[in-house]
Amino acid sequence: MTKARLLRLSVVLVSIFMILLIIVYWDNVGTAHFYLHTSFSRPHSPGAIPGIAAGEDWEALPDVDEFLAKLLSSSLKQNSSIPRKTEQLLVQGSSKPVVSNLEENVRGYDWSTHNDRNSLDQEKLQIERQRTLREFCANSSFTFPTKERSFDDIPNYELNHLIVDDRHGIIYCYVPKVACTNWKRVMIVLSESLLDQGVPYRNPLDIPREHVHNTSTHLTFNKFWRRYGKFSRHLMKIKLKKYTKFLFVRDPFVRLISAFRSKFELENEEFYRRFAIPMLKLYSNHTNLPTSVSEAFGAGLKVSFSDFIQYLLDPRTEKMAPFNEHWRQVYRLCHPCQIDYDFIGKLETLDEDAAYLLQLLKVDRLLRFPPSYRNRTASSWEDNWFAKIPQAWRQQLYKLYEADFVLFGYPKPENLLKD
Repeated sequence: MTKARLLRLSVVLVSIFMILLIIVYWDNVGTAHFYLHTSFSRPHSPGAIPGIAAGEDWEALPDVDEFLAKLLSSSLKQNSSIPRKTEQLLVQGSSKPVVSNLEENVRGYDWSTHNDRNSLDQEKLQIERQRTLREFCANSSFTFPTKERSFDDIPNYELNHLIVDDRHGIIYCYVPKVACTNWKRVMIVLSESLLDQGVPYRNPLDIPREHVHNTSTHLTFNKFWRRYGKFSRHLMKIKLKKYTKFLFVRDPFVRLISAFRSKFELENEEFYRRFAIPMLKLYSNHTNLPTSVSEAFGAGLKVSFSDFIQYLLDPRTEKMAPFNEHWRQVYRLCHPCQIDYDFIGKLETLDEDAAYLLQLLKVDRLLRFPPSYRNRTASSWEDNWFAKIPQAWRQQLYKLYEADFVLFGYPKPENLLKD
C-alpha cells in the first residue's frame, strides 16, 4: 500500500515538474531569461527568493506555488551567469524621420541637440522624485481610489500598460501623451520583438507608427495570465523585484490639453465615433450628426474643449466605461503605490531624462532616444485653454487628477483654481 502511494506521489511530482519546465523554458518570449545586469538591480538578503516579501513564511504558500518560486529562483541564479550578447554599436538612422501619420506630420520633430541646456543633477533629481512619490503613498491622510490595495488586488486587465523586455531586464509603464510612442519604439528595438525583412529594427524611428501601437508587438503583464494561469503573479513579482522599472509623466492638465488636441482637433475616425458623437449630442445639443469625421469637420462640427471637460466630469462617463487611456489618470495606468519604480521621468525634462536613463540601462550604445516634437503642448498654454472653463469645473477637474499632481510633484495650479 505504501509503495503504491509513493509511486502515485512520484508520478504527480514528475508531472508537475515537467509542466513547470515547459511553462518556464518553452516560451519564445524568454519569460524566464532574467538578465540581471541593469544598474538598478537591488541587493537581496541571503537566501531570499525574488518576488517574495522579506519575512514571508514559505510554509504558508501552497506546495505548487512554493515549488514554482524555488524553481524560478534557481533559474535566476543560472541565467545571471550567462554572458550577454556582444552589444552592437549605435546604428545611426537617417537624418529625417519617416512621417507616416497625420499627427506627426502636423507637429513635426525637433532635431536640435539642445547642447545649450544646463545639465541637471539627474541622480539627485531621481532621489527627490522617488521620495515625493513614496512619502505620499505612505501618507494615510492623502487618499485616492485604489491607493490602499495591494499588487495582488490589481485586476489583470489593469496591467496592460506594463511592457516587459526580458533581454535587458526592463519594465516600462507607458502613459499616453507622454512620449509613449517613441518609448514603445525603444522597447521594440531593445526586445527585438519586431522584425523588418527578417532583421530586428535598430533605429526606433524606422518602426511604423501602426506597428508601435499594435498590442501584439509587446509583451505586457496582462498577457501573463493567459499563458501561465495561477503562476502569473509569481512571475510578475519576480520581474518587478529584479527588473528596472520606469515611467514618464507630465503635468496632468497639460496632458489633457494634448489629448484633446490630438484626438479631437485632428480628424480621427475612431475617436469621432466613440467619443465625439456622444459629446456633441450630450453637451452641444446636436442631432443627426454625420457618420464620418471628415463630413463633421467639413460642416464645422467639432468637439469643444468645454465639451471635453464636461465629459470628464460627468458621473455617467465612468459608469459607462473606464476613462480612455489617453486621459485616464497615471495612478490608474501604472499603479505607482503598488509598484516601486526605479526611475521617474518627466516630459518637461524629456531629453535629459531619456539620455540619463539609457545610460543607466547600459543601452545608450545601442540606440538613442528619438528627438522630441517641435511644438509640444506647453504648460504656458493652460491659462488660454481654461479661460472659458468655469472655475467650479476647474476645481472639480483638479480633484479628479489631484493624485497625479501630488504623487509626481506637480504644483497645484492655483492660478486656475482661484478667483
